[in-house]
Amino acid sequence: MTIRRIRLVRLTLGYSGGLVLHTASSGAVPTLSEIRLLVEQDGELIALGSTRSNIAYLSGLPAETVEAQILAAARKLDWSAPPEDLAGQLDTRFPGSPAPVRMLFEMAAADASARAKGLPLATWLGAAPAAGLAVTDTNQTLFWQDDASLIERAEAYAARGFLQLKLRIGITAFDDDLRRLALLRAHLGPAARLSVDANGQWDMAAAPARLEALARLGIEYVEQPLPAGDWEATARIAAVSPVPIMLDESLSSFAAVEQLAATRAAPLAHLKLAKLGGLDRMMAAGRCLSAAGIGVMIGQMNEGVVSTLAAAHAALALGASLRELYGADHLTGDPATPAPRYSDGLLHLPGGPGLGLVGHPIPSNETPLWDKTL
Repeated sequence: MTIRRIRLVRLTLGYSGGLVLHTASSGAVPTLSEIRLLVEQDGELIALGSTRSNIAYLSGLPAETVEAQILAAARKLDWSAPPEDLAGQLDTRFPGSPAPVRMLFEMAAADASARAKGLPLATWLGAAPAAGLAVTDTNQTLFWQDDASLIERAEAYAARGFLQLKLRIGITAFDDDLRRLALLRAHLGPAARLSVDANGQWDMAAAPARLEALARLGIEYVEQPLPAGDWEATARIAAVSPVPIMLDESLSSFAAVEQLAATRAAPLAHLKLAKLGGLDRMMAAGRCLSAAGIGVMIGQMNEGVVSTLAAAHAALALGASLRELYGADHLTGDPATPAPRYSDGLLHLPGGPGLGLVGHPIPSNETPLWDKTL
């Protein structure tokens, strides 16, 4: 007799070395709150999904609300059906589910579908079978921190081959941002590929002079300089900017992706599962933007192993020109195995079908939020 077990578990994850996530939009975030969906059949993992719940600064939803909606959906879904049907069931029974809720179930459905066919998730998503799926390049982010920590962390990244570095700015005066960028350039030299993320903290009046100053420092792109929603201002700035503009917070829905494709208001776009609500929507968004001639970055919200690997497989399938997949680097407390490896400027993905993950023990200090056996 086949036994199927479904569990939802909450995890609290952090980073080693004193790293604290701190951006202009999030403030200081010491830990990640994640919810994992595990589906096992006769003790074998057949589907795995994940979402980060403490991203109210992006989603507008408290972590408690995300968790409650996930539990409400889980209790109503038909778990005797193939796990590949989870996303379809959710969309039918809970239409309009928030992106962080939908991504959990859709990711599990995609993982199950790829595993059932014996394919790596990237191949199931559309990557050519002969494509190199073992590794992918990624940037690393430098969060708000004191100068000594900033340089120490940047030099450690560079020593491991990570030379694409994005500095979070917009927390203090712009002159201080310029000073820190100059400090990075002085310590890392011309080989470092520096970019910045303002998290929507600039205004239209200040943007032109700031973009000129960043161009003189060789900045590769500026992410979300203006607040989300002002498409006209963004288009005006992007048209004359000496540094390419990338949109992130502006792309909080598929409708916004379509608007960018139609208007071409900026040349670059940053796509994340937590904003779009699933791998299916990320793939559609990436293809839509690429067809419009807009460069695509695939990223994550400082998420754990599961979501970071899902984003990595999507990046490989899309052939995204830019990738922000550092989320599982130096992460502590994540039970998903085998853990991905970061070295030589690359994220090394575990092999095997689906996400390539074969185990996910429940930590002894965690009690499942929901546990169902069929």
